[in-house]
Amino acid sequence: MVGSSIVRKLKAEGHDNIVVKTSDELDLMQQDQVEKFFQLEKPEYVFLAAAKVGGIQANNIYRGEFLYNNLMIQNNVIHQSYVAGVKKLLFLGSSCIYPKMAPQPLKEEYLLTDALEPTNEPYAIAKIAGIKMCEAYRDQYGCNFISAMPTNLYGPGDNYDLKNSHVLPALIRKFHEAKLNRQESVEIWGSGTPKREFLYVDDLAEACYFLMQHYNEKIFVNIGSGEDLSIKDLALLVKSIVGFQGELKFDTSKPDGTPRKLMDVSKMKNIGWSATTGLEEGIRKVYQEYISANRVK
Repeated sequence: MVGSSIVRKLKAEGHDNIVVKTSDELDLMQQDQVEKFFQLEKPEYVFLAAAKVGGIQANNIYRGEFLYNNLMIQNNVIHQSYVAGVKKLLFLGSSCIYPKMAPQPLKEEYLLTDALEPTNEPYAIAKIAGIKMCEAYRDQYGCNFISAMPTNLYGPGDNYDLKNSHVLPALIRKFHEAKLNRQESVEIWGSGTPKREFLYVDDLAEACYFLMQHYNEKIFVNIGSGEDLSIKDLALLVKSIVGFQGELKFDTSKPDGTPRKLMDVSKMKNIGWSATTGLEEGIRKVYQEYISANRVK
């Protein structure tokens, strides 16, 4: 989702020398493949958006995979970027790097100040390692490697698999199928009280392009909308957009995850970038794309 959005942005800005590979063509977990790729292609700028990602359930079940796969991907790409003399690299992390009970909104300096949320701790540790690797390569080798931490993302190319998707695409699919099947209710994981922030993926691509041009600091930067809402209110919004007429049922036996994750985006605003796509506008776009992709009315 993120990679394809960045490619669309680069093409829209007139860049045509873009090197991309599918995971079938290039396994980023394999050191020898990544080394050969960098030797052959010699990229000047790297957007490191590749990762193994998922929602609460996937993070909690595939804990070993989330840690191992993400560490291998980022270690290989960051190191080979240094070896190949890449001019600049942007590493993308996640808002889950912050402590579970960190003050809100989340400021960059809150990293490593307390314990992480247990359900996605392996993924968070991998992303923290990526941040620190970029910082360490900057310190030791003088690499212009920067990091950015996006909030929860949604948009074209999202994952709608109910077993491992994030909350927003999962809600879109659940409500759409419930509408088609004329169900009386839709089940929502948890209590509905946790609050989350969402960012349309094309806004993230804009931010990444902006950072690649204008930001060269060691400290990572948050990327978000600066606004959040409860999972219950999100569900009600999606329900309204989809047109489902039934009830919501909250399964409180399922985990809520972190109580709140709102990014402090003042640093990004201060250097000249802010998100432009409102949540309702973004969800309406995504729902229409979902309908088109599944060829349903």
